[in-house]
Amino acid sequence: MGFGRLERSERPTPMSDINMTPLVDVMMVLVVIFILTAPLLASSIRLDLPQTGAAGPSDAPKFVTLVVDKTGQAFLNDKPVTQAELAASLVEAAARNPDTEVQLRADQAVPYGRVVQVMGAAQQAGLNRIGFVADPPRPAQK
Repeated sequence: MGFGRLERSERPTPMSDINMTPLVDVMMVLVVIFILTAPLLASSIRLDLPQTGAAGPSDAPKFVTLVVDKTGQAFLNDKPVTQAELAASLVEAAARNPDTEVQLRADQAVPYGRVVQVMGAAQQAGLNRIGFVADPPRPAQK
């Protein structure tokens, strides 16, 4: 027996790069799982709620539309009304819901005094929330 070195063949060096094929396979499986489970997570919970008369929906509208055309004619919710009918209808709307908003649309040719009369009728009825509706400016044509 001799003391000496045994000849060894070189072993392959360890691979330092990540093998991408299994990583892509795992990611594709996860994507499919998430695609299948996402609609299940987004569904709402089904409940059988108890019933009571106190939880009924509010029948009173949150707003009334008041239009004054260029002739001074008032329209409440698209129905023509006289000044007396307007006052009575606004009092009735205020009795149903005191937080009702009056959306006032007035033609630009209507005299300011007529608009003030309509606003005064709404305020006398107890409706203090008045919103003025206007059109946005038209773009300048070239």
